[in-house]
Amino acid sequence: MNSLYKIVLCCAIIVSSCTTPPKKITDTNDYNIYLELAQNKALQAAKNDNEFWKQKLETTPNQFPYLGKLATSYSNLFEITGKISYLKQAENYLIQVNKATEQQDAGYLRALASNYISQHRFKEALQQLTKAELIGENLEATQKMLFDAHLELGNYKLAQGYLEMFKDFSDFDYLIRLSKWSDHKGNLDAAIKYMEKAKSIAESSNLDGIKQWSYTNLADFYGHAGKIEASYTHYLKALELNPNDAYAKKGIAWIVYSYENNPDEALRILKTVTTTFFAPDYYLLKAEIAEYKQDIALKNEQLKLYKEAVKDTSYGDMYNKFNVLLYACEKENRDEAIMIAKTEVDNRPTPQSYDLLAWAEFKNGNLNGALNIVENHIADKTFEPETLYHIAEIYKAFGKYEKVKPLKEELLGSLYELGPTMKEKIEQL
Repeated sequence: MNSLYKIVLCCAIIVSSCTTPPKKITDTNDYNIYLELAQNKALQAAKNDNEFWKQKLETTPNQFPYLGKLATSYSNLFEITGKISYLKQAENYLIQVNKATEQQDAGYLRALASNYISQHRFKEALQQLTKAELIGENLEATQKMLFDAHLELGNYKLAQGYLEMFKDFSDFDYLIRLSKWSDHKGNLDAAIKYMEKAKSIAESSNLDGIKQWSYTNLADFYGHAGKIEASYTHYLKALELNPNDAYAKKGIAWIVYSYENNPDEALRILKTVTTTFFAPDYYLLKAEIAEYKQDIALKNEQLKLYKEAVKDTSYGDMYNKFNVLLYACEKENRDEAIMIAKTEVDNRPTPQSYDLLAWAEFKNGNLNGALNIVENHIADKTFEPETLYHIAEIYKAFGKYEKVKPLKEELLGSLYELGPTMKEKIEQL
């Protein structure tokens, strides 16, 4: 479920929802119990923890470790609710604790870097990790995060170099990064193999946090590979551990929508999720499903909610990708789409970022500029279906049908991941 609700949305050609659905694999009896929860125990526990550390800090304000504890509690609240204010509060306390320790504690530097990664501030994360690397304390933990940062920034040789530094096939952290690296290289089978090994380690450790994480990530990979039943099973496993896992519920909603062709049930699931989880991209997913249903009023309502949400400057660059893909489809916002895409290229010059710029230029009528970006920065450098679709459309505009044909074949095999609104669009390539 890499979700092209990220969103070609307004550009998508509506497909009739009368298509005969495939074999049904979901069952409302499996997941309704998680949709009708009376309380969020994880949220209440996180709030209690937050209040505990706030009181401790008020009582003894000179105890700087309490700043770190508060930062952790706010990070947990962000993960549970999706509220950006919690992530920014965590950042504030992490800045304070790093100031108190004169930026000489590698653990606090890594924590601030992790916060910046969550905010898509990858260059700033790298700065903190470089400081932590020089300090040397728990160096392997820093090296693992340096891999993460360099991969996000498109520094692939450096990322691979760090991956080699902590190579250990019995280590959960190494395996999940090797899985991510394999996916980046286009080797989905290897990505799944290593994530399955990581899952086994997580289950042996019996730590709910890493088990839940491995279940949802493996569910995503299974979805990409067309193993929909396995994907569904693993989202349910995640919900067994955390009944309020919004990401797992979103994954099930995607299966119901994209595989089982049941948009109404998908919307029902998402409606329950968005009463307690507040990430703006959920509005885009609901808007895409509304587009598929030809419910233009609902689509416009959800897009309006999304645009209102991302006006909050606290989000910074977190929704640049979503905004480019949305604004590129709106004639009045195409210049802004190009501007945001250029910012994203500056932030992280990856093939995916260049794809955003190429697509924005293409939608704005700069065909030559778009093709130039494709040929110099994107082609043969990424395997993301969303990007491949954009490349195919740009090639088609230039009559390069010999290059479109293999892309079209690959895209037809990725329809589950792309979503049903893309079916006719791809068939017309």
